[in-house]
Amino acid sequence: MSRRDQIIMTADEVDTYLRSKLTIVINSIGRDGVPHPAPMWFAVEDDGAIVMTTFTKSQKIQNLKRDPRVTLLLEDGTVYAELRGVIFHGTVELEEDVDGVVAILGAIGRRDSGDAAGAASGLSEAEQAGVRAQAKKRTAIRLRPKKVVSWDHRKLGGVY
Repeated sequence: MSRRDQIIMTADEVDTYLRSKLTIVINSIGRDGVPHPAPMWFAVEDDGAIVMTTFTKSQKIQNLKRDPRVTLLLEDGTVYAELRGVIFHGTVELEEDVDGVVAILGAIGRRDSGDAAGAASGLSEAEQAGVRAQAKKRTAIRLRPKKVVSWDHRKLGGVY
């Protein structure tokens, strides 16, 4: 078995790793063809889609309207024997529907607060109105990965 085969994460390992992280790097393609990386908070939907929101006028959204192909990157480790990560490839769907954006903002908020089960967020009516006002200025990004590349050097046990 090759070293590459030894470090690939299983689908379950990828899912666990993805759900353990709060920030993912989205790489869109700029007008000049240069990658445009940006860290984003995100959530994972029941079907495995990775979702996030950003301001509609942001460079990311302008890039994605022009070319919806992206890579998303998760990584960690500070020494070679601990390096691990996942790259998700695919084409995003953009959603400007306010209710859809509100739902994704809620999912991200619940995830970041540790309320991944989806219990009521406890927001006051004023706070809910504030979220809705923010959602009107935002676009949701949804990626259903077409290709996944992963590595986990910890599987090598320090032997290279």
